[in-house]
Amino acid sequence: MAEFDVVIVGGGLVGGSLAGALRELPLRVAVIESAPVRASNKPSPDERVIALSLGSRRIFGGLGVWPAIAPVAEPILSVHISDRGHCGFTRLERHEAGVEAFGYVTPARAMDLALQEALEPASNIQTLRPARLLDHQVGPTGVALDIQVGDERRRITTRLLVAADGGDSGVRERLGLQVDGHDYGQDAVVTTVLADRPCPGQAFERFTDTGPLAMLPMPGGRYSVVWTCRPTETADLLSLTEADFIDRLQARFGWRLGRLSAPSPRQAYPLKLKLVRETIHERLVLIGNAAHTLHPVAGQGFNLGLRDVAALAEALGEAARCGQDPGSANTLADYKRWRGRDQSDTARLTDTLARLFVAPWRPVRIARNLGLLGLDLAPGARQRLARRFMGLDGSLPRLARGLPLETPHV
Repeated sequence: MAEFDVVIVGGGLVGGSLAGALRELPLRVAVIESAPVRASNKPSPDERVIALSLGSRRIFGGLGVWPAIAPVAEPILSVHISDRGHCGFTRLERHEAGVEAFGYVTPARAMDLALQEALEPASNIQTLRPARLLDHQVGPTGVALDIQVGDERRRITTRLLVAADGGDSGVRERLGLQVDGHDYGQDAVVTTVLADRPCPGQAFERFTDTGPLAMLPMPGGRYSVVWTCRPTETADLLSLTEADFIDRLQARFGWRLGRLSAPSPRQAYPLKLKLVRETIHERLVLIGNAAHTLHPVAGQGFNLGLRDVAALAEALGEAARCGQDPGSANTLADYKRWRGRDQSDTARLTDTLARLFVAPWRPVRIARNLGLLGLDLAPGARQRLARRFMGLDGSLPRLARGLPLETPHV
């Protein structure tokens, strides 16, 4: 029977980031990941790009993996927000906020590879893949896990179980946890396009009658497109020829980037809000999409998960330095204090934006356009909003300040 201090279920970007954060600590860590090992020279099934907030970029800096990611990351230097077909708009400029960038548009594959390379030499990290968790039993001093690794069934134990297994978390379902939320009645169609008049560093968020349309800058004049549409429109958008899709997108977005072309293969995802009421249980914690799945408006979902990682790593680092049990109630209470209300507040904020900007009623439309115009005239309010979305609010753990875990408090 193998003994671990921490077992992470899910070796994706959130689970992999937590493992990367723990690799320098005196903890025995196992990662249970269902996907087989991928060679670095083979295409990844995850060809998404993700808008990392500045706070998330700093977390990757604290993990020591940002130098491997930076060459393919495009900085977001300004954001143009508008209500399509109406007068409301506002602009966020990075120099006004006093930061190098609001964030970075980064391929998920680059982040995954950087984390894999960082974990390879870590003697205290054992990655079990392809593997899946079959069952677990929580006891007063640890958690017993039955897992399937390839064709072999094993039993291992851990002092702390971390569920980072995504929006359809098996751990969460097995526990029967209460989940608040709803279906937005929207899908996100995701692709990338080439612009013949790109605006380097400028991102666009257009609120439309079917939901937000985001255009995020990438290297080489390409833009990542996240087009929120009604489910009745999804099949049509996916089946259009490239030329017809570009014409439809051009009519929706406009000509600020010139002529758009060369769309990549399109994918669609249903949009739902899921928020677990209690993410901390006896010797168990849920992080990332296992704890909260958000609407993509303002790009907060993955960034919120990385803030979970930074806070949990901080609590586990403190416990390791003091010789305390990583799965104890005191350790998890420290994590809860770091997280505060960030999870629920961010979920409510993105939910409000997603609902507010599709409401068709004239009084609401007038109010939101006046709100955008007022925000454009209020630099202080813009800066507070920007800091919130950059993940720089409040007291920050070491990683969120770009510092490695072993750095003393400053």
